[in-house]
Amino acid sequence: MNCTSAKRLAAMVLALSCLYLINLNEAQAKIKLPAIIGDHMVLQQGQKNPLWGWAEPGEKVTVTVDGQSHSATADDKGKWRVTLEPLKVGGPYEITIKGSDTITLKDVLSGEVWICSGQSNMAWTVSNANDGDLEIMTANYPKIRLISVPQVGTQEAQDNFNGQWEACSPATVPNFSAVGYFFGRQLYQTLNVPIGLIDNAWGGSSAEAWVNRKRLEDEPAFKAMLERWKQTEETYNHEQAVAAYNKRLDQWKAAVKKAKAAGKAAPNRPRAPRNPLTGNHRPANIYNGVLHPTIGYGIKGVIWYQGESNASRAYQYRKLFPFMIQNWRDEWNQGDFPFYWVQLADFRAEKPEPAESDWAELREAQTMTMSKLKNTGEAVILNLGEASDIHPKNKQDVAKRLARWALANDYGVKVVYHSPQYKSMEVKGNKAILTFDHVGGGLDTFDVTTPIGFTIAGEDKKFVKANAKIVGKDKIEVWSDAVSEPASVRYAWADNPVCNVQNKEGLPLTPFRTDDWPGVTINVE
Repeated sequence: MNCTSAKRLAAMVLALSCLYLINLNEAQAKIKLPAIIGDHMVLQQGQKNPLWGWAEPGEKVTVTVDGQSHSATADDKGKWRVTLEPLKVGGPYEITIKGSDTITLKDVLSGEVWICSGQSNMAWTVSNANDGDLEIMTANYPKIRLISVPQVGTQEAQDNFNGQWEACSPATVPNFSAVGYFFGRQLYQTLNVPIGLIDNAWGGSSAEAWVNRKRLEDEPAFKAMLERWKQTEETYNHEQAVAAYNKRLDQWKAAVKKAKAAGKAAPNRPRAPRNPLTGNHRPANIYNGVLHPTIGYGIKGVIWYQGESNASRAYQYRKLFPFMIQNWRDEWNQGDFPFYWVQLADFRAEKPEPAESDWAELREAQTMTMSKLKNTGEAVILNLGEASDIHPKNKQDVAKRLARWALANDYGVKVVYHSPQYKSMEVKGNKAILTFDHVGGGLDTFDVTTPIGFTIAGEDKKFVKANAKIVGKDKIEVWSDAVSEPASVRYAWADNPVCNVQNKEGLPLTPFRTDDWPGVTINVE
């Protein structure tokens, strides 16, 4: 190659390199948006809505919609944020985001946005609910919008996730939260406004996994729990666990071969190890990987179905559950938004005799949360559970009971929403006269006329089955010939209680006890 050709080649390489760098810089400078902000999304009507994303540090970004214009400058990490003024309910709107390039968000609606969160009973899909095939066929609701957040467990706060808003249809609804969809559908049918639903539920998850770890560390009540996790974090080695599993698997394969040759039953296959460090129990794992990317997005409220994984630590849940709710409210910075949950269903074998129950204590902890935090509510579903299945399939009625709370408290719809709840006890002779709040049209039973599910005890704390009689719109009389001086009455105090009291609108009586005697989970941290 002569000198002239070499110079030409060098000049060409230099030009291509410069062009590459220019294109790279342009690519790096492009505006990026998180998955929660995109086409087909629903913005919460009646309030200001934050929008955010990333651009080149120092770049000016301007957002325009429906006559509004808001500008922000990307910080040294490239993040920018603007706040839209409230949009009129409806749409569709187009939102233009302009910096070094321009993004146009299309088919944006303004309506009601709810987060659908918790563990497997919230994650339970429409396709697996009662009459799932029929529900899917008729799920043509283009003004209901759905987005699901993948399950990512990590100690590092995430800013984004893989997902997108989609209009509700038979093609998009099958794998969405059944409780979430049925709840949103009820709101849509009643209010006739666009509905946005964010499904971030994770089956089997513990409540502590949904909380900011720094906040947990500041609370002495959670010290023992965090110490256990620190020990696991320091000692667990997943590669070693997998190697040990593979060894057991090889042994199992050899045992199966030997059993078949001998005409005997094969042994059970060993279970593969799950990495607890990336799972759904480690404190803050879900907060960081699932919740954090959506914090700040404009919402109306949250519906929550969880507690099964915390039942063995029910007394701790008295502190943990309201602590979690307050953590979310603090970080969302949108005030005390509504937070409604599903009380644990009836599950496991029915026990005819009085007994202690961690599930009863967890239900009690859930109910207690209503008195600790405002704008909270509980859907009691004791008559919707299945003894042999922790995942009852009737998600339609569960969702309706949640929707009653939202419709009555947040949208001014006149509907009975609160289950009857214990208020006070008066003892007359060997009888306890119980008074209840939130009785609606009055106390009733949903099968036989005699109220069942009550137990009674004296100061000896020995509970026996009790007789019961409705003696007024809001009163029940409870007694047993075996207890001459009642000290406590309990109702539906079991994993799967046999009980039948409700109000005339069909909402079950909330389980309760009139005593505060130490329960079976009091010392479990």
